[in-house]
Amino acid sequence: QVQVVESGGGLVQAGGSLRLSCAASGSIFSINAMDWYRQAPGKQRELVAGITIGGSTNYADSVKGRFTISRDNVKNTAYLQMNSLKPEDTAVYYCNVDVDHGLGYGSDYWGQGTQVTVSS
Repeated sequence: QVQVVESGGGLVQAGGSLRLSCAASGSIFSINAMDWYRQAPGKQRELVAGITIGGSTNYADSVKGRFTISRDNVKNTAYLQMNSLKPEDTAVYYCNVDVDHGLGYGSDYWGQGTQVTVSS
């Protein structure tokens, strides 16, 4: 089993910054990809940013130039540095981890989410 725990959310004024962390632990051989999603009230969950084991990244157009995703493969942890935050960034942020358990078996896991609220 794998546990995924997000942290770092909170309340911040528009223009401010937050850094989210996503730590995975448990039965992990390697992690193929770590992605951040968000879900605002009344909206569908959307992909915000992702990073592969090799460090390739991708971003939603709405956050390009403001958010930066990174990861520490030793700690099985991903980070999302969020700068120039806007009220429309307000959402619950979730981490999804694509885990390789070894022996050809893999699965993905979700964390419980962390609330980010940006006031205007």
